[in-house]
Amino acid sequence: MKTVFTTGEAAKVCKVSQQTIIRCFDSGQLKGFRVPGSRFRRIPRDLLYKFMKENGIPTDALESGRRKALVVDDDEELVELISDALEADGRFEIRTANNGFDAGMMVKEYRPDVIVLDVMLPDINGKEVCQRVRSDSNLDDTRIICISGMVEEDKKGELIEAGANVFLQKPFEVDALVDELCSQLDIEPTSGK
Repeated sequence: MKTVFTTGEAAKVCKVSQQTIIRCFDSGQLKGFRVPGSRFRRIPRDLLYKFMKENGIPTDALESGRRKALVVDDDEELVELISDALEADGRFEIRTANNGFDAGMMVKEYRPDVIVLDVMLPDINGKEVCQRVRSDSNLDDTRIICISGMVEEDKKGELIEAGANVFLQKPFEVDALVDELCSQLDIEPTSGK
């Protein structure tokens, strides 16, 4: 479990901008220390927790230390496969949805760090989901990994333009997806590649 946070990491946990964290640090509202010989600020976990409590910021992200993943696909077997792999990794809290409507509701309330999104959902297409996520400034840091077995090359570009961070063609190795999730969230991949 992480014991000391950079301002960028603290910003992610608190779901605010890094500038906000720096301002709070520099004004003394958020306690921490500077790395000797540099201007880098560091915030110990207990002080970040105290700051979050005092300011009414939900501490669940800090308490679990796990990253929130939302897996959206109408193929329930694949959802289970991906969920099991993330569960086994141990660093993710997972929610799932089997259609775009449920996914939309869940994104707003759950505010995932990463969304694994099937492009071909029964009720809405992936491009539209990407656009909706990107239109919500609370989700600026949410990474979107689109997956599909039936997408032409030009459609991939459209998905990236709509806000997807990366596209994976089905079928894929679940380990490769987990590695991609880790790389999108700047955490160590587990497979040690």
